[in-house]
Amino acid sequence: MKKLIGIIGLFIIVIACKQTNTNTKNTTEKQPTTTEKEEKAVTKQGYISKPNGTAYTTKELDTMSHDKLMMLMHEPPRDTIKTIGILIYDGYYMLDAMGPMSVLSHMWPTKKMLIGRKKGIITSSDNVKTQVDYSIHDIDQLDILLIPGGVTETYKATKDKELLDWIKKIDQNSKYTMSVCTGAWILGATGVLEGKKATTNWYKAEEKLAQYGAIFQKKRFTNDGKYWTSAGVSAGIDMSLALIDHVMGRNYASFTALNLEYDPAPPFEGGHPDKTDPVITYMTEKMYDLSLEPTIKEEKNNSSKN
Repeated sequence: MKKLIGIIGLFIIVIACKQTNTNTKNTTEKQPTTTEKEEKAVTKQGYISKPNGTAYTTKELDTMSHDKLMMLMHEPPRDTIKTIGILIYDGYYMLDAMGPMSVLSHMWPTKKMLIGRKKGIITSSDNVKTQVDYSIHDIDQLDILLIPGGVTETYKATKDKELLDWIKKIDQNSKYTMSVCTGAWILGATGVLEGKKATTNWYKAEEKLAQYGAIFQKKRFTNDGKYWTSAGVSAGIDMSLALIDHVMGRNYASFTALNLEYDPAPPFEGGHPDKTDPVITYMTEKMYDLSLEPTIKEEKNNSSKN
């Protein structure tokens, strides 16, 4: 019995020694320096750090003007953006245009314009009327051109030679040419997407882009060089935020998202054919077919007469 107690005691001593060595090893590991602690505190408290490592305290930030704070939040831009134009036409989807406009308006300072085939009232697919002060005849150059989508009137726009010629003219000198949703049909009809990766609204997406020689990407948005294209409607917001990230840096993109409180949390899963009841998807596709059918039929009849 004494022998057994002695063995147990020896075992406890060995374990205690090992624990002591471990604790000693842990206490001898490199501890954060004061500077490192300060850097962590700066990060934790949300101070702005520039790419060169410069950090600003809240006291310093409190003395700065609105414009100075704006300038601090973005890095030297990849491109100088002075003009942003969004082409709208009767039947366009409002969110296709106004979502990106809300985001891209954060590219500051820039001139933002809604442009119509002609000046005056443009009526959206929701029957909302918007006053447009610029026509395609007024604008010869844009740094960013964005084309929203729709259904019937979008299809008609793909056959509008004067409109397509204007888009091609603007594209020659634009820094970024963009489309949202079926706006890619219009952009594709100009020929500029041939051989380019692109995306569009899910409705017959691959088939539609193939008509224009584009390579369909099953993505929320994609870019190929200066051409940025998005999937349907709300995806234009994501694409526009990505463009701000690309041009002006992550700090400024984060500010933009925060200013818009862009934190999507859909109340249910859906919004894409892969996440939607197939019956609902089929019915929606048939509705699009029926919307386009009269226009396509009329076009064929006119062609046969000619």
